[in-house]
Amino acid sequence: MSDITRERIEAALQTWQEPHLGKDLVAAKAVHDIGIEGGHVRIEIVLGFPLGGAARRALVTMIERSVRGLAGVDEVTVDVASRIHAHTAAHGVSAVSGVKNIIAVASGKGGVGKSTCAVNLALALSADGASVGMLDADIYGPSQPRMLGISGKPESRDGKMLEPMVNYGIQSISAGYLIDEETPMIWRGPMVTQALEQLLRDTRWSDLDYLVVDMPPGTGDIQLTLSQKVPVSGAVIVTTPQEISLLDARKGMKMFEKVNVPVLGIIENMGTHICSNCGHEEHIFGEGGGRRMAEQYNLPLLGSLPLAGSIREHADGGSPTVVAEPESRLAEAYFEIARIVAARLSLQARSYASRFPKIVVEDT
Repeated sequence: MSDITRERIEAALQTWQEPHLGKDLVAAKAVHDIGIEGGHVRIEIVLGFPLGGAARRALVTMIERSVRGLAGVDEVTVDVASRIHAHTAAHGVSAVSGVKNIIAVASGKGGVGKSTCAVNLALALSADGASVGMLDADIYGPSQPRMLGISGKPESRDGKMLEPMVNYGIQSISAGYLIDEETPMIWRGPMVTQALEQLLRDTRWSDLDYLVVDMPPGTGDIQLTLSQKVPVSGAVIVTTPQEISLLDARKGMKMFEKVNVPVLGIIENMGTHICSNCGHEEHIFGEGGGRRMAEQYNLPLLGSLPLAGSIREHADGGSPTVVAEPESRLAEAYFEIARIVAARLSLQARSYASRFPKIVVEDT
């Protein structure tokens, strides 16, 4: 009889943490099946978030190394799959048809690179295998059409629902598709929130695992109303290390707390400046601000991104870094941020709202 048991294999898997989940695979309930045939062990892992490329290969290697060290194990086969579920949002907010999870990318202050982070986050999730959409909620300053390299106006097959615009595999909708790029939106708050809710719910989203919402900067009535009316599963706060930016970022975080939206983590953008001539890095906006804020509120620092000319050039040119230079160090930083965000979301309670039929009472 073989000395290899499921308990021994699980114990080996519990000796290290999956870096994106922040816990071992057994604790994360990611070990779907373990098969033992003589000295051959077959392990099936099902993650609740997308994981591709080198990160998936690294996970397989780590599992193989952990189990191969057990006495009696001659061969290890590892299969890693991703199964993305819908997760709970604020109570009382109706779900959006065709969308499993909504992730809000927000900042208390404008000019911190929130939109650039949002689009690269969406593209990274998509490149790792998820079905992803983008809602550009910044009515006054829509930037996603340019960043996604999309022009033209969305179509409507039935005169009621808009078809999302698509590029790089991302479904998107923005007020920028409906007006000229240089036309200002001179609207008051109630008009903006109504328009945004229509953009969200009157777009025919197609089986999205994640809808990334590029929130308008600030913490005023528009942002608060959006947070209350949009079923957000989790939020990401973007800041720079500068203290002025951190003050406003804290307000953004507190806003989501008030409406019971979990904050998944903090992105520190423009953490260092990279000289385009010599490559020297310098902390021109201060150092460690994002990390201190994350530690203060017991949140993960999802990543620290540099102020690099190439990031701006890629976004302005309609080909963000994740698609322009997918193998670069900068793109890998966005990939890691996206994986941690999706992994943390996967640990939240699931939503089963879509499983229940609508009950209609009719007079007969």
